[in-house]
Amino acid sequence: MAEEKKEKWITYLSFTTVIFAVCATLSTFKGGGYSTKALLSQSKASDQWAFYQSKSIKSYLYDMQKENLELQMGNTALNVSKEDLQKRISVYEEKIKKYNDEKEKIKKDAEEIEKVRDDCKGHSERFGLAVIFLQVSILLSSISALTKKKMLWGLSVAVGIVGIVYFANGFMVFF
Repeated sequence: MAEEKKEKWITYLSFTTVIFAVCATLSTFKGGGYSTKALLSQSKASDQWAFYQSKSIKSYLYDMQKENLELQMGNTALNVSKEDLQKRISVYEEKIKKYNDEKEKIKKDAEEIEKVRDDCKGHSERFGLAVIFLQVSILLSSISALTKKKMLWGLSVAVGIVGIVYFANGFMVFF
């Protein structure tokens, strides 16, 4: 009869090990997916910030041209009429406003992409922790099966439960 009890808990050990292995596999898969999405989002955000920078440079160039024309308006020795200079200044002011408006939209887009990146990083880190705990649990289960020590299996289940909590946390982010 003692033989049957050992068999029974070994069967439970097998089931828990399989459950932990499946959760570890899914954690690895989901964590990798979130990690890839975080990297792609970082790349997109960097592109947006480069675009923002190019708009800033263009805006600055028009601002400098506008200031140059404003200085020239005070010079009476020029052959260009003040009306022509004022028209150019107005065109430059419109372009400066356009670039500044575009920069604001680009900035918003970049910040939204960075939020997605940060969210994905958080999910990925949680799944990574789940994998660690689940792998340790599987290792403890294996040692328990080899040594026939029920206490190690209990420790394995406890560590596995922590891994499953992190696995669930990877999806729902409750801590």
